[in-house]
Amino acid sequence: MSDSKEPSGGWSVALQETAGFAPVETVAGQKGAGVLVICDHAANDMPAHYGNLGLSRADLARHIAWDIGAAQVTRELAAKLGAPAVLTRFSRLLIDANRGADDPTLVMRLSDGRVIPGNAHIDAEEIERRRRLYWQLYRRAIGAEIETMMKRGEIPAVVSIHSFTPVFKGTTRPWQVSVLWDSDARLAAPLIAALRAEGLDVGDNEPYDGALKGDTLDDEVTSRGLAGCLIELRQDLIAEPQRAAAWADRLARILLPILARQELHRCDFRPSRTGRHIGGRIAGISPGSA
Repeated sequence: MSDSKEPSGGWSVALQETAGFAPVETVAGQKGAGVLVICDHAANDMPAHYGNLGLSRADLARHIAWDIGAAQVTRELAAKLGAPAVLTRFSRLLIDANRGADDPTLVMRLSDGRVIPGNAHIDAEEIERRRRLYWQLYRRAIGAEIETMMKRGEIPAVVSIHSFTPVFKGTTRPWQVSVLWDSDARLAAPLIAALRAEGLDVGDNEPYDGALKGDTLDDEVTSRGLAGCLIELRQDLIAEPQRAAAWADRLARILLPILARQELHRCDFRPSRTGRHIGGRIAGISPGSA
């Protein structure tokens, strides 16, 4: 994807255009942690000039606006792993940080039966503006953290934290936790096995497929040949702070021995099931430049 519409001033100009709203939260980690934790749907906040996109505060508290509980799990898991973390500070209804730049669901006009008034008549120019000022800054923060770690000689694994609703469109979702992955099983396979060994109902690429063209892991992790996966936690299990903290404890305990495996800290380019990556490149673009 092209960044040709980015202003010449780069990050500083984009930050000025957000009128004081910081789109990205970063958490410092320890040198040598070997893992980066990210959260694409961490917040339900909006820049002031967007108001609530015409929604009520109750609407913004629902899963349509963010991944309930995911931010706390992300921060606490990162702390326990000594890892850096990158989280969004804007609602997925403003723009979805985990969708490709050309994905039709990048800005949702309708979500789980609810019309989003502030998005209903959005045009291409406004979508591009949000992409440049919010989506792109988040993606670049992740890329910058990965590049910093790699320059220090660390090849990191990447763990993305999400949450899903217990029931969606009348269908009950039985999994307590799910692991989403594309074609590189270095992190996903041992993680799924370890979670199942604890007696948990674990989804393998459920309720979504981990091969999504242009999503965060696709752009920033698979393109670099890094090991990574997306962990989905059922929202009723992490909605309360104590339960979210307990899941962060559990994930840290399980992940620490897995992350010690040397094969997770090598660049290993695997063909993506999206068909997008060829030899560690995205359609002729250098890894990390999308």
